[in-house]
Amino acid sequence: MRLKAARYALISRLPKLLVYKDILALNRMNRKEFLSDCGRMGFAGAVLSLFPWLESCSEKAKQEVKGEKARIGIIGTGSRGVFHIKHLLQMPNVEVVALCDNYRPHLEDAAQYYPQAKQYDDYRRLLEDNNVQGVIIATPLYLHGRMTMDALRAGKRVFCEKSMAYTMDEALEVYNRRKELGGVLFIGQQRLFDPKYVKAMQMIHEGVIGKVVGVRNYWYRNNNWRREVPSPELERHINWRLYSEYSRGLMTELACHQLQNGSWAMGQLPKQVMGAGSLIHRDKEDERDVYDTVSAIFTYPNGVNMTFESIISNKHFGMGEQILGTKGTIDLVTAMHYTDEPAPKGSGMHQLIEQIESGVMSNSVFAGTSWAAESSALAPGMPIMQNVKVVSGESSVGAEADGSKELLEAFLHAVVTGKQPEKVLEESYYATQFALLADKAMHENAILTLDDKYKVPYEPLK
Repeated sequence: MRLKAARYALISRLPKLLVYKDILALNRMNRKEFLSDCGRMGFAGAVLSLFPWLESCSEKAKQEVKGEKARIGIIGTGSRGVFHIKHLLQMPNVEVVALCDNYRPHLEDAAQYYPQAKQYDDYRRLLEDNNVQGVIIATPLYLHGRMTMDALRAGKRVFCEKSMAYTMDEALEVYNRRKELGGVLFIGQQRLFDPKYVKAMQMIHEGVIGKVVGVRNYWYRNNNWRREVPSPELERHINWRLYSEYSRGLMTELACHQLQNGSWAMGQLPKQVMGAGSLIHRDKEDERDVYDTVSAIFTYPNGVNMTFESIISNKHFGMGEQILGTKGTIDLVTAMHYTDEPAPKGSGMHQLIEQIESGVMSNSVFAGTSWAAESSALAPGMPIMQNVKVVSGESSVGAEADGSKELLEAFLHAVVTGKQPEKVLEESYYATQFALLADKAMHENAILTLDDKYKVPYEPLK
């Protein structure tokens, strides 16, 4: 009863500006209910004004394309391509009509899911297929920019995996090419569509955790990123992430997601970045030249720092994305909210019981270190969304669902309607640019700012 009372007392202090009609529903709503509410009066207006791209996930949008199927071609049928295929199999409004990969085993694996789809070993032939309305590009990074621009020229609606390009100049070229040609372009920044992230960001912008004073990101893995190859000549084809001619490493493969989150929470773009990278796993038999251990600090105009670090040889903490405020903290991955404000004090006896239960008194020692952690660190916190399952997998520890399904659903809607959601491309563009800028800062051992030539019209999410 005491914990329940404290919980309700905390909830009662949340800002009245929150758009939820019943504030207690803040930690009862699940993913399905959240997306459904995007189509309702009142809730929709408030949320969609903050996050307009979510309109494509609303019930109204679903009715707009009811009975129609998006005809999709998939370019790149490796692990990420198959990841998308498994989501598409659950969606009734899509028909995968073409598959493409220049590595035959991958193509054959994908064909098991869609045996009727045409098969190509050259993406340019797939782009000539008039039956293909939209494409999903899930290839190594160095191919993203070229394939995206070719697909736009061919009149296809495009979903390309992050990051959007191999270099900063190429990213700008892709952005300008889409602006010139029009059409649809999505980049794989799925957190923009993840219900728990959207809900958390709404809370942040409504002041639930007070003023944002820090952003902490990490992503740890449990292997050396090397995959087994059937023969030596396929080493770079399969392990492309390890080589700089194909990949820009952990910043573009992982950090781009979290950089976008930081700017989303801050409502502004970083002013500068510094960083350090190293090669831990390289030895006489390992010719990789892409950093496998990285740390970066992004500083915003208001002085707030956002950190990112990744180590690929230890997974204990998995993935963390934490927004730190003067009144509390939100962990985006687990959808948990922690408050720094103490619970209302009860009677003296209740306070004594609280001290004993929390273990505060156990920190009183006769000698040696007597420092005790902040009591707020012991707070259990409360979920901002129910049914968020956190799992430990082969690569990391994090939420089981990450918004990929919702992102694909939005893309399929865009394929049918031809409508480009607002702000989605700009968010992805800057996530790519700052990931690439951080990688450059690591190699140059320098503090860098984004050159004006790379800046595009942009209104931060607030």
